[in-house]
Amino acid sequence: MQMKYKMIYLARRNPGLAAEDFPRAWREHSALGRQCPNVGARVLGVAQCARILDAALPGLSTDYDGVNLMQLRDLESAHAIWSDPDVVSVMKPDELRVFDGHVAGFTLVTTERVLREGPAPAIGAVALISFLARRPGMHPDEFAAAWAAQTAAAVADDSLPGVQSVVHNLTALPPPAGYAFDGIAEWWFASREAAAAALTGGMREALLGEGLAPFCDSARNVHVMTRVTHGR
Repeated sequence: MQMKYKMIYLARRNPGLAAEDFPRAWREHSALGRQCPNVGARVLGVAQCARILDAALPGLSTDYDGVNLMQLRDLESAHAIWSDPDVVSVMKPDELRVFDGHVAGFTLVTTERVLREGPAPAIGAVALISFLARRPGMHPDEFAAAWAAQTAAAVADDSLPGVQSVVHNLTALPPPAGYAFDGIAEWWFASREAAAAALTGGMREALLGEGLAPFCDSARNVHVMTRVTHGR
């Protein structure tokens, strides 16, 4: 099976932007990619997932404004994209208008594993996206195995409320400073109401709580409730 690679970034907006204005500014930034033909060749798909601003459930982070999921053609693209002349001249100068730093400083490169197949994310799709850090002293392979087993047990439960698909992403390259995460989970729900039901009901511990404790440094985990606001 061919390995699928992603670039995933966990973004904070430029402090001068209102939270409500961030998705629009982010879409404008993404549109500049049309001027970068090499980016179009290297990136197979994008889902920009903005934080749902009034999803104020315990355990959800409000420190970040969005998560970008970018399917890559190959691993080499993860290295080449930052030095691409069009990215340097077109995309990079606009980054600080939208974000609190340059995108390379908060982007992780991962490999993807789909645990439950579902529809491709469309505009308006809702996802809980969790950035997970393994417990100190735990080997990455041990973390990956324990995480997969815990999630597989949850996915096997037919009573999951409104879960459409589940994806694990394991960090494939050293992460940037301040983003030392080992795995990124995508839990896609049929609706915002289904996501809220999962996070306040029987799935809460598996998604946000003690169910992660055997293999995660829970104090470092970041959980963001998002909605797709742009994609291609």
